[in-house]
Amino acid sequence: MKRNVLIIGAGGVSQVVAHKCAQNNDVLGDIHIASRTQSKCDDIIRTVHDKSAMKENGVLRSHAVDATKPDQVAALIRETGVEIVINVGTAFVNMHVLEACIETGVAYIDTAIHEEPNKICETPPWYGNYEWKRRERCAQNGVTAILGAGFDPGVVNAFARFAIDEYMDEVKSIDIVDINAGSHGKYFATNFDPEINFREFTGVVYSWQGGAWQTNKMFEVGKEWDMPVVGPSKAYMSGHDEVHSLSANYPQADVRFWMGFGDHYINVFTVLQNLGLLSEQPVTTAEGLEVIPLKVVKACLPDPSSLAPEYTGKTCIGDLVKGTKDGQDVEVFVYNVADHKAAYEEVGSQGISYTAGLPPVAAAMLVASGEWDAKTMVNVEELDPKPFFTILDRIGLPTRVQIGGLGGIDQAWNA
Repeated sequence: MKRNVLIIGAGGVSQVVAHKCAQNNDVLGDIHIASRTQSKCDDIIRTVHDKSAMKENGVLRSHAVDATKPDQVAALIRETGVEIVINVGTAFVNMHVLEACIETGVAYIDTAIHEEPNKICETPPWYGNYEWKRRERCAQNGVTAILGAGFDPGVVNAFARFAIDEYMDEVKSIDIVDINAGSHGKYFATNFDPEINFREFTGVVYSWQGGAWQTNKMFEVGKEWDMPVVGPSKAYMSGHDEVHSLSANYPQADVRFWMGFGDHYINVFTVLQNLGLLSEQPVTTAEGLEVIPLKVVKACLPDPSSLAPEYTGKTCIGDLVKGTKDGQDVEVFVYNVADHKAAYEEVGSQGISYTAGLPPVAAAMLVASGEWDAKTMVNVEELDPKPFFTILDRIGLPTRVQIGGLGGIDQAWNA
């Protein structure tokens, strides 16, 4: 059994991870939080104590580390004696943290695909560009590396695996739909790191259809989805992490990702992009200062964690999966609904951070118990989803199923 956790990162998702690790420290043991700015870790620790979140007495400690330096991360792993690393830092540090985990032989969990700061929207398969190149080394060293174990990617990958295993002989399509029907009250803000958010939507939209990669422009393909609880919502086909692993594991299926956007977001985004303000390439001001427009925009926008106190409304994220069973067409919608206000009351974070932060903790608990201790590199859909759903149900993200697709018979996943 593996115990003791190191959390990399000190943003909104890290706060959720810390709270949930504390609530389950009877399973996970000591908790360490590390970031380049140690004071941010200390702030998170204060919120854990303010909520009396620790299930039992134990270690909850902060550290300073430069996560772009594998040797520093490896030294911290050895110093703390942790056996599980949950990486919820910026996607730019993923491969550096993974290298440290391979070197020290500890389990690695992240929530998003690796990105290089100077590259936007690399060509598929994204996991094949970085993560999967290290799969053999993970297997040789017996290192469990669970990739993309947030909500999307992560839980939605498990939704797809569950729908296919339970209801189908053959899968034909997987449509992942992410709708945030909440309101934060700001003129314009992003729900997570603005730099990462904008980078997702400034490049080519890749989908897997007809057994090949297809390309579109952002906001080119949209449709209205009548979602549970939040109702009719407009979403646009977007490129996203899970498309790349699901297309590799289910190449016969069309795999698409749809993200909900309001007209106001699209209008502001379009203006920023057309002005060149979302560029990651440096420009020189009239005063001779070299700046990166995207980083300037990020600095001007609200910190995503600051949105939590006023956030209201709900999210609905799910998979519409179609296929055949006994020669007949079937479809199911597997989904979760989360509430922004409830998330804030429990852990002091908004619902987007909440849905992203719970799943890696559930994954860590399954690694600790041995059920997901794969001792190699895997994406979430390569693991048994049922124990994952069982823990998620218990710690705050229940899974539901609509038999017959959207608007079908609604029930708990284990009904």
